[in-house]
Amino acid sequence: MRIIAFKTLREFWSRHPQAELPLRGWYTEVSHADWKTPAEIKAVHRNASFLPNNRVIFNIKGNDFRLVVAVRYTQGLMFVRFVGSHVEYDRIDASTI
Repeated sequence: MRIIAFKTLREFWSRHPQAELPLRGWYTEVSHADWKTPAEIKAVHRNASFLPNNRVIFNIKGNDFRLVVAVRYTQGLMFVRFVGSHVEYDRIDASTI
């Protein structure tokens, strides 16, 4: 998958250094993946949640943080839409962000 907005991840871990290694790990894994369906993501990330508008929510660092991406399966793209704490996540509508 090609991940758009790596800068967003980098900016987040500059404010939350404890998130750097887990986010780098996620990025490395996903950038080598070739997921064509939500089921393929779920097979690897059992705790991933799926929302309308092809949004996927990943739990990062043992569920300390949430990462929301928009996926275009046919193009092999993931757009980072949000990364933050649970409190910050609760303030957004992940299906439209």
